Amino acid sequence: MSLRGRHILVGISGGIAAYKIPELIRMLIRQGAEVRVTTTRNALQFVTETTLQTLSGAPVYSDVFAAINQHATEHISLPEWADLMIVAPATANSLSKFAYGIADDALSTTFCSCLARKPILVAPAMNDKMWESPATQRAIDLLRGYERVTLIEPAEGPLACGTSGKGRMPEPEELLEEVISALTPKTLLGRHVLLTAGPTVERLDPVRYLSNFSTGKMGFALARECLRRGAEVTLVSGPTAETILGHSDRLHLVPVGSAREMCEAAEADFPRADLAILCAAVADYRPAEIASEKIKKQPDSQALSLSLVENPDIAARLGEQKREGQILVGFALETEHEQQNAMQKMARKRLDYIVLNSLRTPGAGFATDTNCVTIFSSDGAKKDCPLAQKQTVAQQILDTIFI
Repeated sequence: MSLRGRHILVGISGGIAAYKIPELIRMLIRQGAEVRVTTTRNALQFVTETTLQTLSGAPVYSDVFAAINQHATEHISLPEWADLMIVAPATANSLSKFAYGIADDALSTTFCSCLARKPILVAPAMNDKMWESPATQRAIDLLRGYERVTLIEPAEGPLACGTSGKGRMPEPEELLEEVISALTPKTLLGRHVLLTAGPTVERLDPVRYLSNFSTGKMGFALARECLRRGAEVTLVSGPTAETILGHSDRLHLVPVGSAREMCEAAEADFPRADLAILCAAVADYRPAEIASEKIKKQPDSQALSLSLVENPDIAARLGEQKREGQILVGFALETEHEQQNAMQKMARKRLDYIVLNSLRTPGAGFATDTNCVTIFSSDGAKKDCPLAQKQTVAQQILDTIFI
């Protein structure tokens, strides 16, 4: 989903990680959101009010009694305006105030007012010694008990003081994903989704393999959208540079190499899946034998012959195992007779839906951020999805399945 028309209230407390928040504001606005900012006075030691006002396009609420406040009770009007509040970074001091209802500055009064009405994301950031403090942990436990509050776990790594440990605030890209996820209706809550993504690789010798141009972008976009909608996701992926931002305890990533490894992982997870989407570009064949040493160039320019054997058909195997109520979705990439081949594949493999990709549209297919697909269902329905960002296409695919 985009954030177009959404109202996001960004709260900043006085930690060094505050320097990252202007980039988060830029990202939110690029997604179409309107942004307002409230801070503690200490936060303005790390990022200037002018910067925050310029990027958000609105006055910054940092002083309860400032004459420039648009309303006499800004801490009440801002939560009424907002769809969601995110506090990042949240220092140990702010966490304790939030937990115990201490409202003595612009940020804490706004938080307290927001708590009963709107969802709030809190991203703690501090030194690992501060994070491990029993007082901080008690405040964290209290905040986790509030229905509308979601704690974004800090990461481990280098800290501003020069040490390394737990306490790093997630990067702006991860915070943006948390905002989008929090505002996405949880239509798949309680569902388990199996997804395959990326290429498979079939070894020829110790240094070479057979594969394809898949990057995993479409499969990972689908996984991301399922997670946003509340599903538990098993993502079986071939080698790819793609990642799922955030540290969702609902994501189980299974990295594989060959088609046989992908088939084994998919079959193991399929019995508990409510929905399986087979988006991976799986090699149809593999070398009959894997050379134990590097295959050398043939003398006198002799041709090299490879003997190939067929790989297991993952979609067909899962189609045979499908129980009543399970939904099985396949992908097809065709270069000729696209619709005919896709429909035949759907019937042959007992798929409920098939998503047809075509290489005929510029900007669609492998290694792009956009895609253009047609979705066919086993009951004869058809939906065309014009060229769009793959994340948007992922939303359209899920909307079609669960219409």
